[in-house]
Amino acid sequence: MNRSPGIVRKTKDGEYMAFADLAAEKLQGVDYDFLVLDRASNVAIVAPHGGWIEHATSQLATAVAGDDLSLYLFEGLKPKRPHRELHIPSEYFDERQCVQLVTKAQLAIGMHGRADGDDPETIWLGGLGKELRDAIAVALEAAGFKAITSGHRLPGEHKNNICNRGIGRAGVQLELPKTLRDALVADPERRALFSGAVRKAISGHLCKNGTA
Repeated sequence: MNRSPGIVRKTKDGEYMAFADLAAEKLQGVDYDFLVLDRASNVAIVAPHGGWIEHATSQLATAVAGDDLSLYLFEGLKPKRPHRELHIPSEYFDERQCVQLVTKAQLAIGMHGRADGDDPETIWLGGLGKELRDAIAVALEAAGFKAITSGHRLPGEHKNNICNRGIGRAGVQLELPKTLRDALVADPERRALFSGAVRKAISGHLCKNGTA
C-alpha cells in the first residue's frame, strides 16, 4: 500500500493499515520485535500478532514450526496494552521480512488469537487453502480439539491475507480462543497434541500434492 509521507493510516477501529504506519509511531526493541527463521521450507508458520498482541500465538506457532518449518513472529513486547495498538489486520500485514519469507514458501499457516466470546474452546479455521484447512480441522478433532471451518466471522479468505500469499496463493488461518491458548501454553503435553495434529495434516497435504 502506498503511504504518503507524514500520514499514518488506520482503519476505523484504530488499527494500522501497513507496517510503515506502525513503524512511524512505535519503536523496535521497545514496543515490538521480530523473530525470523528461514529454513528453506515449503511451509512458513506465521504469527503476525505474536508476543503480547494475541498472547500465546508465538508459542503455538513455534511449536508447529518445530525445527524444520520456516517461522516468522511479529511480537508485541509490552503486556496489557490495547490490542489495536500493534495490530495490523492480516490483509494489510506487509512487513518486509514476513512477506519475503511467505512469498518464497509454497504455503503459509497463520496462527492467530481471538476473543472467547461465548465459545472458549473451538478453533476457527479459514484461508483459501480449503483442502488443507479441512484436513487440519479433521486432525485437530481426532486429537481431541473442537474445530470448525465455516459459520464464523474470520474466514481469512482475502487474497492479500498473509496466509494466502505463498506461492500457491492459498494458505490456512487458525484462530484460537484466549482460554484455549492459555491452556495450551500451560500444558506442554496438550500443546504437543495440538502442534502434532497441525503438522500431520500439513505433511499429508504436501505428500498428496507432491511438494513434500
